[in-house]
Amino acid sequence: MTSTTEPTEPLSVEQLSGTTLLRFATAGSVDDGKSTLVGRLLHDSKSVLTDQLEAVAHASRSRGQDAPDLALLTDGLRAEREQGITIDVAYRYFATARRRFILADTPGHVQYTRNMVTGASTAELTVILVDARNGVVEQTRRHAAIAALLRVPHVVLAVNKMDLVDYQETVFAAIAEEFTAYASELGVPEITAIPISALAGDNVVDPSANMDWYGGPTFLEHLETVPVTHDLATCHARLPVQYVIRPQTAEHPDYRGYAGQIAAGAFRVGEEITVLPSGRTSKISGIDLLGLPVDVAWTTQSVTVLLEDDIDISRGDLIVPSKDAPATTQDIEATVCHVADAALTIGHRVLLKHGTRTVKAIVKDIPSRLTLDDLSLHPHPGHLVANDIGRVKIRTAEPLPVDAYADSRRTGSFILIDPADGTTLTAGMVGESFASPEPVKTEADDDGWDF
Repeated sequence: MTSTTEPTEPLSVEQLSGTTLLRFATAGSVDDGKSTLVGRLLHDSKSVLTDQLEAVAHASRSRGQDAPDLALLTDGLRAEREQGITIDVAYRYFATARRRFILADTPGHVQYTRNMVTGASTAELTVILVDARNGVVEQTRRHAAIAALLRVPHVVLAVNKMDLVDYQETVFAAIAEEFTAYASELGVPEITAIPISALAGDNVVDPSANMDWYGGPTFLEHLETVPVTHDLATCHARLPVQYVIRPQTAEHPDYRGYAGQIAAGAFRVGEEITVLPSGRTSKISGIDLLGLPVDVAWTTQSVTVLLEDDIDISRGDLIVPSKDAPATTQDIEATVCHVADAALTIGHRVLLKHGTRTVKAIVKDIPSRLTLDDLSLHPHPGHLVANDIGRVKIRTAEPLPVDAYADSRRTGSFILIDPADGTTLTAGMVGESFASPEPVKTEADDDGWDF
């Protein structure tokens, strides 16, 4: 079933400014039809330009296909088109009259799980695709585990290729029940299951005439209506300093501002603040936004903060409200997803990047590795290889003001970097998670510690 709606006029700036923004990521096993789903969504929601559609039609004909292969709308790399798989994260921006979207289409192969971590790290919703013929497989569990680790608030289970199982309700119900039980055990807060056929268009944008037993929303309808909340009242306000602005011009002889993007919460003129890790305090005397003074600024806005006192602040420092300052520590325990080909081992010397600060660190212990089949923990594996999920203990050369990831996805996360070549090794989430092991006895520091 395909949409027959005539193309609509592009949305105006005024229309777009009145809509909310949803960041979402897609994930699924190989050949589950994920790229086709994304292509169908873009096509049927009238988010594809004419020249793009013509290019896809031409590429499809050159491959001997009669109809346009909508998967080519997202599989842009030559290797992706040749192999019929998704390799890299593809970002797509589109909008409907109800909402704006940033979509991260991530690969399904196990060896590209690291890309799924990248795409879902900033997502407020993750779509996990399942082939109705195969049901929940190991990679489905892996994607559910990553969504839970990254604290993605909403998960959609899209049971695809329902046309190949004769649109049977029993098949959909069994898959939805199995996945919901598994994801709930991981701590996923909200799970919505939708039966679809991306190839035929069933329940993607338009309701399906072949599944009258399903009374829920279509895929697009759910994306347009799922709550997107940013409760600033409960956020821990955090501003990582990116740059110190000191013009020293005749017009601004004494101007000293601290610029950065607000990672969480809100800041107000007159508020008492603390600069970490130094612990120095002051009060906000002004906030500049796009060159104009404002009284308040909030999450994701890039601002320049002015303080009443001239104190030593540089890139990497964190400005926080004095009444809500996190503790600083050199010992971090976290759940991580290892993304590099080289293994992460105990004693590994790394760089840890948290916000805008990068410090030297060493992997002190790897207490456990998660087994995805049954969510059991393999104790003291000694190392983590690519795509492994586990727990690590890290000692940093300098104190860091870290939040628990459960409290703040921005200031509770970090990456580990290879100091030799700058390769990203591991993505980490501070604090407890479903993968938390039993307490491990702390052993004496190894010889060779230099901090």
